[in-house]
Amino acid sequence: MRCCRHAPWNLLDLDKALRASWAADTCSPDNQADWQPRNPAWGHCDITALLVNDIFGGDLLVGEVHLAGDQHGFHWWNRLPSGVELDLTHEQFQRGQTITAMRVVERPPGPLRRWDEHLLLRKRVIEHLGPLPDPAV
Repeated sequence: MRCCRHAPWNLLDLDKALRASWAADTCSPDNQADWQPRNPAWGHCDITALLVNDIFGGDLLVGEVHLAGDQHGFHWWNRLPSGVELDLTHEQFQRGQTITAMRVVERPPGPLRRWDEHLLLRKRVIEHLGPLPDPAV
């Protein structure tokens, strides 16, 4: 009899699955014009942080993105329950951007502003890893 469990995966597997799943159609609408396959993390910080939060829990962190002294939006990442900060999309900042004014934010209640993109990213990651915990709604 075959077991229905999928093989265990690790953080590197999650990272690879995310990289294979990010695309223009899951990128933030504010960043879609600048999205390119050579920088796949671009515009994916919010839904990636929420997906990591679905899996591991912990805190959602948000900071201001600055370039040449001007603010250019916000950046999301995670603090795991162990206290370790995990930012799987930081590499998107290739022009010398800095992140300031970090703060913990509560997970937005209900379906997210980018709920469709979040669910599409989850679906693609599940294709690589197998079942994930249900999204927090």
